[in-house]
Order: sequence, then structure tokens, then C-alpha cells
Amino acid sequence: MGRPKQFDPETAVEQAMQVFWRHGYAGTTPQCLVDTLGIGKGSLYNAFGGKRQLFDLALRRYLDAHAAAMDALLEEPGPVKERLRKTLHLLAETDLADPDRRGCLAMNTAMEFGHSDAPLTAMTRGMLDRTDRALQALVEEGQRAGEITRARDAKDLAALLLNTVTGLRVMARIESGPERIRRAIDTTVDLL
Repeated sequence: MGRPKQFDPETAVEQAMQVFWRHGYAGTTPQCLVDTLGIGKGSLYNAFGGKRQLFDLALRRYLDAHAAAMDALLEEPGPVKERLRKTLHLLAETDLADPDRRGCLAMNTAMEFGHSDAPLTAMTRGMLDRTDRALQALVEEGQRAGEITRARDAKDLAALLLNTVTGLRVMARIESGPERIRRAIDTTVDLL
């Protein structure tokens, strides 16, 4: 009979996500992971298969949580433009309030790996596609309600909004304050 696990795998994935988020994939060593998780290298490899497999689990956890939070914000009651503005401001404020300025783990992963890793590209693209669909649904709702112009296709406006979301997540990593990001958000929403 094997020894019982001395750690909770879900907690370990959460802790690993925080390490990868702070240091990136390349900047995270297996030793850093075992030190943070409080487990031996053997346990890391036995439980997760290795650094890459743990990164995949951590990124999936982040993507699922991010998508659920974004969906909840966009589906709140109220005028469409105000829900959108509130969501974008909350994303920016959250990123700016992070003392480590980690930004978005998905965007960080996309920038670190680009197209060099097909599975990671597929995961991050999947999140962007899901966000795009949610934004398109919101734009369509706003167009039906007369809040958002019908002069542009909802798909095109969703692409603009997705670009705004990804851009603000990157900008928040380096901006010294919220002013420029707030202006970009408000101008984008007002142009709809």
C-alpha cells in the first residue's frame, strides 16, 4: 500500500499558479515550485508529471476562473454600456492594485510562448475566443436595446473590445497610474 499524499493537489495547483504568474514559465524552476508547494521533487513529478504538466493545470485553473468571473460581470443586470465599463474598469483596477503587476497570466503566456507551443497557444486562444463570444453577445444585446450603434457589425465591435481588454491587461503591467487606461476604457465604451 502506497503512502497517502501529504498535500492537497488543488491547493498545490493554486500555489503553482501564483508562482508561474509571478515568474513566468521560464523563470520558474522546479526547485522554486517544490519550495513553494512544500513537497519533494519526487512528489511533484509523481503527482503532476513535471513542471510543464503543472503549468498546464495552473493555466487551465486561471483560464476557468477568469472566464467565470468575466461572464458573471458581463451578465449582471443593468445597461449594457455600464456593465461593460464596470467590467473593464474592474479588470484594470485589479491589475493596477497588484503590487507585483503580474497582469493576466493568459496574456503573459501568449507573450512568452507566442506560436512556439501549439497546446498553450490553443489554450490562450480558446480563452480569447470565449471572451470574444461573450463580448459579441453583450454588443448584440446593446444593439437590440438601442444602447450600442448598429452602424458596425457586432462581431467587429467585439473584436475592438477584445483588443481593448488585452491591451489594458498589458498596459497595467507598466503604467504608473490608472489615468491613461481609464481614458482608453471610457473612450472605447463611449464610441460604441
